[in-house]
Amino acid sequence: MRRPFLILLAVLVGVGGAAPDASAQSSPTVPVARVKYDGGGDWYSDEESLTELFAFARQHTLLDLGPSEDVVELTTDKVFSYPYLYLTGHGNVTFSAAEAERLRRYLQQGGFLHIDDNYGLEKHVRAELKNVFPDKTLEVVPFDHPIYHIRYDFPNGLPAIHEHDPEEAPTGYGVFADTGRLMVFFSVESDLGDGWEPASVHNNPPEKRRAALRMGTNVLVYAMTH
Repeated sequence: MRRPFLILLAVLVGVGGAAPDASAQSSPTVPVARVKYDGGGDWYSDEESLTELFAFARQHTLLDLGPSEDVVELTTDKVFSYPYLYLTGHGNVTFSAAEAERLRRYLQQGGFLHIDDNYGLEKHVRAELKNVFPDKTLEVVPFDHPIYHIRYDFPNGLPAIHEHDPEEAPTGYGVFADTGRLMVFFSVESDLGDGWEPASVHNNPPEKRRAALRMGTNVLVYAMTH
C-alpha cells in the first residue's frame, strides 16, 4: 500500500542515527488521522495532543507532519490514504461489520493503528478488535521490540504518564501481521495523549511530558517505516 513512501521516510527520519537537522526537511507532508467512531466514547479527547506531538516530531525527526491531524470515519475508503490512524477516548467504541472489514483490509495492506487508552477504553477496544481479527489475539509487545527503541530508548516499555490503577503497569499490546509487522499498537495504563497535551493542561512534570512525546515519536517513526 505504501512501501515506496516508507523507504523514503526510513532515510529521512534518521533511524538509528543522530538527531537530524529539522531545517533540512524535504519530505512530503505525512497524513495522519484521528478515528471518529460510534458507541458514545469521546473520540475527540485530548484535542491538542497530536498537534503538540507533531511539533515535537518535526523538531526531532525529518517527518514532515502537518500542523494537526485529519478526522476520518471508518465508513469511508479515505482511511486508505493515511499510513497512521490514531484512536483514543475514555468510553465505549463500536465498529459496524463494514467498518471492521474496512479496518482489517487497511491494516493488512500496510496501515497502522495506534489506540491510546485514555482510561476506560480497554474492554470495549478488546471486543471490537476481536471482530476485526477473529483469528488473532492482542499480545504484549516485548520490551526489545523496535517500537521502544527506534528513535528513543525505552528499555522498560511504555512510560507511566498518569497513574490510574497503581497495581497495573503501563503495557503495550499489539496485533501482528503474519509477517511479524506490528499493525495495531494499543497503549494501556500510560495515558500518552495526556502527556502530549500542552504542559498547562494536565500540569505534568517536564520529564513526564518529555517521555510521552518521545514515546509518541517512536510510534510515529515505527508506523512510517514498517
